[in-house]
Amino acid sequence: MLLRIATRSSAQALAQTGWVADRLRAAHPGLDVTLVPTETAGDRDTTTPIWELGGKGVFAKEVQVAVLTGLADVAVHSAKDLPSTTPDGLVVAAVPTRRDPRDALVGARLDDIPVGGRVATGSIRRRAQLAALRPDLTFAGLRGNIGTRLERAAEHDAIVVAVAALEWLGATDRIAETLEPGRMLPQVAQGGLAAECRADDATTKDLLAALEDPVARRCFEAERSFLRTLGGDCSLPAGAFATPLAASGDVAIEGLVAAVDGTTVLRHHLVGAPLDAGRLVAEHLLASGGAALLGR
Repeated sequence: MLLRIATRSSAQALAQTGWVADRLRAAHPGLDVTLVPTETAGDRDTTTPIWELGGKGVFAKEVQVAVLTGLADVAVHSAKDLPSTTPDGLVVAAVPTRRDPRDALVGARLDDIPVGGRVATGSIRRRAQLAALRPDLTFAGLRGNIGTRLERAAEHDAIVVAVAALEWLGATDRIAETLEPGRMLPQVAQGGLAAECRADDATTKDLLAALEDPVARRCFEAERSFLRTLGGDCSLPAGAFATPLAASGDVAIEGLVAAVDGTTVLRHHLVGAPLDAGRLVAEHLLASGGAALLGR
């Protein structure tokens, strides 16, 4: 049997999808897996800020369309690139084990950046939280794949990237400081992968089941529930991070909404069933001033 996997064509995406393909071959001896590299809107435009391009969907839509139109059987994504709602006709059939969800500074530790120093990031979430921690900092945009971003690190005092992205490319030696969630709350589903297939494709669903990590799924669903309730994506200065509770199916989740300039940062934390917990954290933040921060 041939299984076709659609993926972005960046080095990180190909590494992630290659990892998925290898595990599917190991789980299903004789399975023939091939990759279908696909260019997305976010890949074509590497200068416009993501929040101006249209948010999370700019790295996912074309990969999803490849599956919906029958050009591929599976779409593999960095989970953080997925919109908070799944398109009609698709299902997230597998959430593999999550990698490190944290953000990292390349170039300098936060406390070592000089007063008025310049930090480059393509994320409004990262910018808002760094501005709260260091109001003196200035910011520059940063787009392109991880290799391009690392090449540009010398142009700034520091850049911010996801630890997991550096892990996939074997570049963790570039990390100057890893930012714990207590200081920098990650993007929803950061560090994770998600594999989608057509909702009516029972054969592919069965194949993808070998990749599923129930613990990672709980956190994935909680964080996406948070974002869905906020009504947005990575165009928002918002983040969430869920951790599983070993004794139950519950999660502990913390969510954040901030002013873009970092002058106000709202956080809320609670424990509960994944979908409910994510929703309740978002509702609390919206009611506690988050709606005004988001222009609602």
